Amino acid sequence: MKSIKKSILLISVLAISLAFTSCGFGSDDGSVNDNTGNSSADNNTSDNKDNSIYYLNFKPEVAQIYEEIAKTYKQETGVTLNVVTAASGTYEQTLKSEIAKADAPAIFQINGPKGYASWKNYCADLSDTEIYQHLTDKELAIKNDDGVYGIPYVVEGYGIIYNEKIMDEYFELDTKQTDVDSVDEINNFETLSAVVEDMTANKDKLGIDGVFASTSLKSGDDWRWHTHLANIPLYYEFLENNIDLSSDSTNEIEFSKDEGFKNIFDLYINNSTVEPKILGTKQTADSMAEFALGQCAMVQNGNWAWEQINDVSGNTVNEDDIGFLPIFIGEEGEENQGIAVGTENFLAINSQVSEEKQKLASDFLYWLYSSEKGKDYVINELGFIAPFDTFSEDEKPTDPLAREVVEWIEEDDVTNIPWNFTIFPSQNFKDEFGTALLQYVQGKKEWTDVKETVVEKWKAESK
Repeated sequence: MKSIKKSILLISVLAISLAFTSCGFGSDDGSVNDNTGNSSADNNTSDNKDNSIYYLNFKPEVAQIYEEIAKTYKQETGVTLNVVTAASGTYEQTLKSEIAKADAPAIFQINGPKGYASWKNYCADLSDTEIYQHLTDKELAIKNDDGVYGIPYVVEGYGIIYNEKIMDEYFELDTKQTDVDSVDEINNFETLSAVVEDMTANKDKLGIDGVFASTSLKSGDDWRWHTHLANIPLYYEFLENNIDLSSDSTNEIEFSKDEGFKNIFDLYINNSTVEPKILGTKQTADSMAEFALGQCAMVQNGNWAWEQINDVSGNTVNEDDIGFLPIFIGEEGEENQGIAVGTENFLAINSQVSEEKQKLASDFLYWLYSSEKGKDYVINELGFIAPFDTFSEDEKPTDPLAREVVEWIEEDDVTNIPWNFTIFPSQNFKDEFGTALLQYVQGKKEWTDVKETVVEKWKAESK
């Protein structure tokens, strides 16, 4: 098996952009205004225009935090940070519009190598920036020839989240039919399947409605399956066929590991809190609430889910009782497989703005990821697992799932799965995949039909 570093190294060829909600431009005190849609040129006076930074952000959940960051940065440096977050689903469209303006973003995001190919005329070489010098693994950056054009600023992970308290109750049952006595012994699909099915048989004694939370297949909430789950079998397919993920070789797939997808997907829906026939009405929020309330023992999601779990009224899951299992699909050698670790977020600096603006942008990014106040925001407010050596061992995210991701990254002799879903051809492909999965669950499609849909829609959308 490859080392973790080699696995994570693949991240730099695996990024896609996210879609985000609208947030207005900054005011002269460094704050972020409401969703007015005004341009930063309208907000800045001639006196401070050259001492301001326009940052086009695409993470809506942190827009208000950037308001605080902007005020603090203004107080410390006198520089105004103007933050804008594009409306949901419109980041690329907003970037195209904003980058053409006289007062264009100095900092923006690109979706990996393919995104760089689209925006290379606007990406400055970041090789000499302080932020790049402190990147823990420089192979994570987006590079072309000798230049560096995108820098990751957060690493995330996903897998099967489990409630250790419920799992331990199962391991102590006198009616248990497996010889598994610890979560640590679950290291392949065969073992996972045996434990899950036996837990289902004992669900009344465990006080749960099902082992897995409901598989949310409502349109728009099926991303955990057509994207995150699909990433696992496609990773193994690409690895087996030695596919160059930055090449046209990804324009077609065989979906040769479809049985592995079906293995784990069937395990989810057949050992769930609800009957498969109603999964089309279920949302991610329903799944997380079921897990938070102790109605199930497992749910597939990422480290970002802790806030969803913790915020549920009546949450019964303690920080010490939550952990990650890899998503096993029955591949040979998966005993050494880890969770899926990657990034979708790469920072770029606009090469078309003045050198002074580029320097201001670079200085802000370094401040955010190196100063005491900046790092405090990153760790405790933004909740990022930041890939920079400016953070000490004690300066890591406080939520338990983020800590789990860090532990998986640092685990020896484990191959964490890179985020290959970042090269999926389009949202339309994902939507068609999700619809096919729902029809399969409802008995309207055979599995062979699902596979055919995936292969054909991938090819069509890649054109």
